[in-house]
Amino acid sequence: MIKHARRLLLTIGLAAATALGGLAPPAMAQVPYFQLIPQNSSKYAAIVVDAKTGEVLYAKRADAPRYPASITKVMTLYLAFEALASGKIQLDDPVVFSPRAAATSPTKLGIRAGDSVTVQQAMQGMVTRSANDAAVAMAEKLGGTEQRFAALMTLRAQELGMASTTFANAHGLPDSRNISTARDLAILSRAVMRDYPQYYRLFSTKNFEFRGQNIRNHNGLLYTMDGVDGLKTGFTNASGFNLAVSAVRDNRRLIAIVMGGPTVATRNKVAEGLLLTGFDVLNRRARGEQITVAQNFFEPPQLAEATQPSMQQGDTEAGLKIALASSPPPSRASKIQIVESKNVPKLNGKGKQSGAAGRWTIQVGTFKNRSDAREQLAIVEKKLGKHVDDARGVAEKDGGKYKARFSGMSEQDAKDACRSLKAKKQPCMVVAPGRG
Repeated sequence: MIKHARRLLLTIGLAAATALGGLAPPAMAQVPYFQLIPQNSSKYAAIVVDAKTGEVLYAKRADAPRYPASITKVMTLYLAFEALASGKIQLDDPVVFSPRAAATSPTKLGIRAGDSVTVQQAMQGMVTRSANDAAVAMAEKLGGTEQRFAALMTLRAQELGMASTTFANAHGLPDSRNISTARDLAILSRAVMRDYPQYYRLFSTKNFEFRGQNIRNHNGLLYTMDGVDGLKTGFTNASGFNLAVSAVRDNRRLIAIVMGGPTVATRNKVAEGLLLTGFDVLNRRARGEQITVAQNFFEPPQLAEATQPSMQQGDTEAGLKIALASSPPPSRASKIQIVESKNVPKLNGKGKQSGAAGRWTIQVGTFKNRSDAREQLAIVEKKLGKHVDDARGVAEKDGGKYKARFSGMSEQDAKDACRSLKAKKQPCMVVAPGRG
């Protein structure tokens, strides 16, 4: 066992030296990754999880409260994925930036108040540049206000099993109420890839071309470590350098959370070392070795204090094998209410600002595919535009079909519009708020 541990530590030391670029002196090459973290660091916490089984392969201070910083945006994106999957929004829907969203800094897309980007562009901006203005704009689109959206984030976190997490904003900028743990962020990372695999690949975006800019992803391991395909970086002065990262090798996926790194380079090397060691353990198991994951595979005894996870998580063998308490997707996950903020101007299908503030909807047809539904919306808007000029056209998915709808109308306007459309032989149905 000691021989294997030393071999692993040497392997990780060599990997860290390689990450520095070029050949390192022998003494430097043998420095294991854990020595890069100051022993007295009060911010450091980490966890490594088998994404398929939920087994925790390593944990250090995994349940200690930490500031997630911009890893917070993973939950913002989770709720956006939820709205996309349920048909509440579409990738090409506009995300309008309120004055509050436009003023959010420091990392941002730089969109002016009243201007808009698509849902897809807002998400790409959050993943690559960690755009805080895009996070606020998305929060206002989905929740009406960022404060309400943060409450939705916290509720979903609790439903996913993130028992130690509360969210106060959509971006992770400093707020003493925005708290999570390495374990909870692993649960969130696992939930994203489990619940929305069709959108998870967004996290592997290396470069985002936006309005003449080439925006490079902040996650450096996407470029330097084979198999890495996500997820998100984070930094504030209070949090230190954080990273939620996932990688796949030989059809096995691991998730690593590293919080409180003193520098970007150190954080990345520690995360890479943890992943390399985890994959080595899984490979040895696949070859028939009957091993558990002992802490000395990762850290020597003098650094191993506080590394053993609590026995409250259903662990066995003194914390060496722990099932990650990740709840299944909440039953009402697709029921998120999309509320356009009253102080954010909407855009209609022609890109004009709309004053529609109502919650009533009219339906002008049901179709087998989205393109036919959108074509119907365009026909109705072109021929009968005055009746739907202040509404927002949406091809809303419902099971295997798409409903062509105009939303954001008052009750009287919806009824008048349908009456006029029916008089011109155009099918129309009034849909009250809260109805399917």
